[in-house]
Amino acid sequence: MQYDYKPYEERKVSTQYRSLLEEIVKYGEDNPSRMVDGNTGEPLYTREVHGAMFKFNILEDGAPIITERDISGFYKAALGEIFAFVNGARTEKELREFGCKFWAPWVTEKKCAKRGLEKGDLGPGSYGPTWAAFPTADGGSYNQWYEIDQQMRENPELKTHRIVNWIPQYIIRNSNHQQKVVVCPCHGDVHFNIIGDRLDMTMVQRSCDVILGLPSNWAEYSALLIAMAHTHNLKPGVFCHFISNAHIYSNSLEYADVMLNREPRPFPTLKMVNTHDRVWDYRKEDFELEDYHPHPKILKIPVGV
Repeated sequence: MQYDYKPYEERKVSTQYRSLLEEIVKYGEDNPSRMVDGNTGEPLYTREVHGAMFKFNILEDGAPIITERDISGFYKAALGEIFAFVNGARTEKELREFGCKFWAPWVTEKKCAKRGLEKGDLGPGSYGPTWAAFPTADGGSYNQWYEIDQQMRENPELKTHRIVNWIPQYIIRNSNHQQKVVVCPCHGDVHFNIIGDRLDMTMVQRSCDVILGLPSNWAEYSALLIAMAHTHNLKPGVFCHFISNAHIYSNSLEYADVMLNREPRPFPTLKMVNTHDRVWDYRKEDFELEDYHPHPKILKIPVGV
């Protein structure tokens, strides 16, 4: 199924990203962080707000690929990440096989050993195992994506098409537990709703780096919604996104100022160039951007690790 997107020139400009940047810069509170600058090793703090909500109509507005800076060079790595996790990827090697190459700084030998893991292992509490191999009481595992896909086919009217991203016993960190995940899942609590011939999706995110993480998250979950809609012969509808902790790291605040001096432009089309029958068969190569007219790239934005 190919979808009828509203023509680019008729799309309204979304200011939702700009508004969040402005809210954090002007009104956010500074909070200590365990993260350090990936280049210098200097300790970082976050400037953060609690609670943010966004709504995008994919066919009306285009996919929320930010235009305040050009992300055409890396958005596909984010798409690689999401489809790797749908398929249960747990290691940095597996993520690379899907075309996602940005996980290396978080799965060093030192970081993994601290959690009793081998170098390159994100851990059993990470996204892929949680989504595709959730531990069950009888010692087995449960593939949430497979079962929800089947439920949506058999009982589309249900309000329980939900994927969770949290295995507490692998994530809680205290004197009783050794954490079994290098990065606690930030995004990935997903709820689908079928209404008529349309598929809507909500994603709840506990923590979000608004400069580096959020643009990737919007791109990958837009692709996920489009792919999931196609596999159920539906139109992609509203992508609703809630963030609990929205923050900017102290080494990125200057880049927020740069983007706030740029006017947002209409979102592009994220088009499928190949289609599949099941969501786990999709790959980053199955999507391309059309009508993407962003402001220039901002190179070498530092990361917190």
